[in-house]
Amino acid sequence: MVSKDQAIGGVIFIVCAVAGLFYVVTLLYPQWLGYFNLKDTGSIQFWIVAVPVLVAFIAIMGIGAWIAGQWQRHRHQNQLKKSQAKWKQKKRKLKINC
Repeated sequence: MVSKDQAIGGVIFIVCAVAGLFYVVTLLYPQWLGYFNLKDTGSIQFWIVAVPVLVAFIAIMGIGAWIAGQWQRHRHQNQLKKSQAKWKQKKRKLKINC
């Protein structure tokens, strides 16, 4: 008996294996798509390369944007902590001088 996580992992593995096989076969032998009345093999090979490149580009840009957002938020929090610390020091000095 497999757990729910193992079953999901198995399904993901099968989907990825089928997609990978489809990709490689279509890239190397696009004529097999003639069974589906797709005759323009040059266009098929172009799109079979262009779509994963586009997805990878968007993923890399998304990761870069996420990193920049994390960096900016972290930097802003550090500046806020520093200004709060300075304000507390000034407040202490004012109490001592009074």
